[in-house]
Amino acid sequence: MAELTTTKLNAESHLLLDQPLLRMPYELSRRNFKTAQRYLERERETLLASLQTAARESAKSSSPSTTLESLDTMLSRLQSLKRKLEALHAEEMKMHASSKARLNHLQDLYDVGSLVDVKYDEWSRTRLSRLLVDYLLRSGYSKSAAYLAAEKGIDELVDVEAFVQCHKIERSLREAHRTNEALVWCQEHKPSLKKVGSQLEFELRLQQYIELVRQGHESFEGGGGGGAGTGKLVEARVHAKKYLSGNGDMELMGKAAGLLAYRPWDEVEPYASLYAKSRWEHLAHLFLSTHHTLYSLPPRPLLHIALSAGLSALKTPSCHSAYTSSSANASSSTTTVCPICSTELNELARNVPYAHHTKSIVENDPVVLPNGRIYGRERLTSYNDKVGTEKGWVRDPVGGVNGDRWKEGEVKKVFIS
Repeated sequence: MAELTTTKLNAESHLLLDQPLLRMPYELSRRNFKTAQRYLERERETLLASLQTAARESAKSSSPSTTLESLDTMLSRLQSLKRKLEALHAEEMKMHASSKARLNHLQDLYDVGSLVDVKYDEWSRTRLSRLLVDYLLRSGYSKSAAYLAAEKGIDELVDVEAFVQCHKIERSLREAHRTNEALVWCQEHKPSLKKVGSQLEFELRLQQYIELVRQGHESFEGGGGGGAGTGKLVEARVHAKKYLSGNGDMELMGKAAGLLAYRPWDEVEPYASLYAKSRWEHLAHLFLSTHHTLYSLPPRPLLHIALSAGLSALKTPSCHSAYTSSSANASSSTTTVCPICSTELNELARNVPYAHHTKSIVENDPVVLPNGRIYGRERLTSYNDKVGTEKGWVRDPVGGVNGDRWKEGEVKKVFIS
């Protein structure tokens, strides 16, 4: 049996599942700050250079019109910078409000003292709604996720917009076979991608090269003229020299160079694999994994993680026994309130590991039957008296009234060490 636990709430153990709740706003806020910093540095250099040029021109020329035009240009750039910074500031305030709401949500957990408190039930329902929204977002059901978040009033506790943008780029790779959106995302996150050693941008550039080579070969085969085909192949070579040569993977570069000689319809490996449409699926999966890594998101939906942990904590060997009382077991003549034995969860929990328990709680005066099952002597005797087992014989409660029976002398006492 599982060890007995108290009803005291351990808030720290709950936060293991809720770490992404705070990481996502932090990463979005950090990216927002880096974008504002990049805008300021770029405009600062441009404006200083323009200001120096205008000062020199005004000293040489007696006409103020040229200087006024330069100043007007600088003012226009400053106004454009102001609009960009105001948009970033609005996003920043929205992130701060979201972070505050999430901190308050977690603080509510620390204010709950017991697992049987009604406040804990309310907090758990809110977390369940969050997990469902996270699952819907990861599955691509953005509208359903947004509706559920609005219905439950947890818009500030979920990241609908971030996942919408993520799936937009994913679909552009998987369905539209375009790399532009993903490459723009890579440019926005270039420092972070470099820090984690991501190969996403290189893989995207390699796919661009593959498509250029494919177009070149198809132009030759389709009779569109050798000039068009040659032009695409030359463009592919220039592209490879600019974006791929610095990777350092000479084996991969050799395969990429071989594409110039082998056409898409030549069933020759490893070139056929590079030409295969399945590469777009690979790029979509690579983008998703890179996105989740950058934003400190687990690769699996949080609902799966919570469900796996809950199933494992409740699962016992008897839940999938052929003789167990279970609503999922047609041969059982009794019922059970065990969630794992229910029709809905029994098959789902079949391959889930058992929980690790450091203590065992057994009944007084335990005895073991010849089939290996252990019971308290008092409960075993009471059951056999109740079902009318013959004197001097013992039946296993799991097997029922028609199950196996043994002589009392075959029942052995168990000593717990």
